[in-house]
Amino acid sequence: MSSTMIEINGITKTYYLGDQSLTVLNDVSVSIKSGEFVAIMGPSGSGKSTLMNIIGLLDTVTSGSYTLESKKVSDLSENDQAEVRSRRIGFVFQMFNLLPRMNSLRQVMQPLLYQGYTRDEAQAKAIEALEAVGLVDRMHHMPNELSGGQRQRTAIARALVTDPALILADEPTGALDSHTGDEIMKLLAELNSKGVTIVMVTHEPHIAAFAKRSIHILDGQIASQTT
Repeated sequence: MSSTMIEINGITKTYYLGDQSLTVLNDVSVSIKSGEFVAIMGPSGSGKSTLMNIIGLLDTVTSGSYTLESKKVSDLSENDQAEVRSRRIGFVFQMFNLLPRMNSLRQVMQPLLYQGYTRDEAQAKAIEALEAVGLVDRMHHMPNELSGGQRQRTAIARALVTDPALILADEPTGALDSHTGDEIMKLLAELNSKGVTIVMVTHEPHIAAFAKRSIHILDGQIASQTT
């Protein structure tokens, strides 16, 4: 039996602005096992991105608890959360978030250099990650010399390079044409088949179909789950 990677119990997220309050997530509970590929779906404003940000420790809960790899991360200090985020979670964003003046190799090396790897160690691991996404032949190219699909492959290699427990993908095909989007999804499915846990936000049913389970959010609550 695979272990539980993510355990979210009764989390609520409320934003306050003066005397106004907006509850974006209301008493949400989710369990995700190690090695799963889960899509979080829902219309705009449903709370799916907020849930993704909480899972990625980019946002905090108002109430409830979040446990990642048996550690209650919702109780950790900001610094400790940042440490977990940098070592255990890899992020893939819709707009790639690449640095314009760095080639692909340097982009992928960067998280390792932040963690204290030597340049040689970081380079060896980065080349391995670029090989895993089929981009080693473009590693000396700058972002503006790459296609959208190649930029997203670079971003996936950067997310993979620290050997995270979890990859979070936020609308990973949103900026790509449908053919390239399918290629990126096949790559994510292949990585998942090798044991990488992936949680993805999407509003597109055909993209969600690549995942093994879909969690549908509506008005800040879980409306349904399908496998």
